[in-house]
This record gives sequence, C-alpha cells and structure tokens, in this order.
Amino acid sequence: MIRHTVAFRLSHPTGSAEEANFLVAALDLAAIPGVQRFEQLRQTSPKNDFTFGFSMEFADQAAYDAYDQHPVHTAFVADRWVGEVEDFLEIDYQPL
Repeated sequence: MIRHTVAFRLSHPTGSAEEANFLVAALDLAAIPGVQRFEQLRQTSPKNDFTFGFSMEFADQAAYDAYDQHPVHTAFVADRWVGEVEDFLEIDYQPL
C-alpha cells in the first residue's frame, strides 16, 4: 500500500469562491481508478504555512503509477495545480 499525501497553500484568498472552486475540482481525483480513501484536509497547526492537504491510498506502486499518468490527474495538475498552488510538500508513505 502507498499513501500519497500533499500539503499545500493556494494563491487564492481564504474563504474565496476561487478557493472553493479549486477544492471542488480536486474531487475529480477521487474517481480515478485505483484511488482509495481520498480525503481533503484543512491544516490546523501553526507550525507551518500550508492550509490544505490531500491524502489518498493505492494498493501498490502500479496503481499509484497509473493514477500519476491518468489524464484526469495530469490535466488537473496542468490546468489548476500549477497556476493556483503557491507552495506544497508531497510525501508518499508505505507502511513498515
């Protein structure tokens, strides 16, 4: 199993329609085959400047690789992520 996570900060003002629209558009990622336990998270700690997180799981590396190259994912990254995310940290985990 692989848990794919990303913490990020948007360029949009907090509570704006643009912020909400980005989060709604990101829900399409959950429908990509192989994605399990998709979550959108609001960051609550004052220890960093990120405001949101996404978390999802994949059965194995092949499922993760298929997601990474899926047209819905690549379009979201190109059309939304690149222009709307100011900063991010991506971490992928496997259980010990």
